[in-house]
Amino acid sequence: MLPNVCSGGIKIFGALALIMSCCASTYARAQQSPAASDAASAKPGVPDIAPIGVPVAKFLDIPEAARGPRIDPSKGFRIEKLGEGLYLVTDSFYQSMFMVYETGVVVVDAPPSYAGKIGQAIASVTNKPVTHLIYSHAHIDHIGGAGTLGGHPIVIAQDETARLLRRAADPDRPLPTVTFAKSYTLKVGSQLLELSYPGNGHEPGNIQIYAPAQKTLMYVDVVFPGWIPFRRFGVAQDVPGYFQQVRDLDRHPFEKLVGGHVNRIGTHADVKLQIAFDDDIKAAVGAALKSQPFGAVPNSADAGNQWAVIADYTGRVARTCVATMTPRWKDRIAGFDTFIWDQCYAMEQSLRVD
Repeated sequence: MLPNVCSGGIKIFGALALIMSCCASTYARAQQSPAASDAASAKPGVPDIAPIGVPVAKFLDIPEAARGPRIDPSKGFRIEKLGEGLYLVTDSFYQSMFMVYETGVVVVDAPPSYAGKIGQAIASVTNKPVTHLIYSHAHIDHIGGAGTLGGHPIVIAQDETARLLRRAADPDRPLPTVTFAKSYTLKVGSQLLELSYPGNGHEPGNIQIYAPAQKTLMYVDVVFPGWIPFRRFGVAQDVPGYFQQVRDLDRHPFEKLVGGHVNRIGTHADVKLQIAFDDDIKAAVGAALKSQPFGAVPNSADAGNQWAVIADYTGRVARTCVATMTPRWKDRIAGFDTFIWDQCYAMEQSLRVD
């Protein structure tokens, strides 16, 4: 779908010169010494973050506040008590939870990266069996290790997750035995989990799992505490819906947030940080869509190539977005340079078509 914009009074050759300058400077920075790269990045309007696919010698340092506690390499995971009978499990890339009650254990998600060690993590706390397994959503990277847990737990998921899993027919992601549409309360012994579905954002079926006694919320792939979201806003299927879900989280009564990724739990401060990032990138791309002329291509031979026209326009919008966001966010949020180009392209696409 082409944007409803025109070139206005902006001179085509000036725009083309800027495009070629951006591309040349970006490539040159990948080849230059650090001092030369710094000099190039100082030019007005030129992002100092390498575009997608351009190798870098080193990414920006990760702020200490975003790192979280150290993982013991001999174990490959760590556990953290979140409240009475409730524990986080993480390998620093992924996160899951388990809840211990009088006669058993409820597991929430089983990432394949360490699912084989979830039993070991549980055994460090209790010898009770796993009786229930909750799926946050259908994605393999969060529940693809479910088949390794053993036993015959009751598997709980939202209706859309069940639909997606039936379509996938993946033996490593057993079909749920209990499903629900909007909400489900799991009461096991003296422990309670409240499951709710706020609608599509990241993916259909992605639910919130709240432990009210422990004031802990698990909501996967929506907030990445201290970090820029994974590429394209955590590959959100519905970007406006995703943005609203992040904003809604700020009104949730949780005190601890398990986001499904990175090494540490989140807080309301992390939610506010992501809201600020979302608002800023939306404004930056909105301005770039208006300021960049549509219709000019660097090579006149491409004049009849519609995809070349749109690729050139969206590329200039993304470059403008990166140049705007870099000074504001590169030292404020971890991993900024890894995925900012992805986020700018995703925001551009969403604002044009959503």
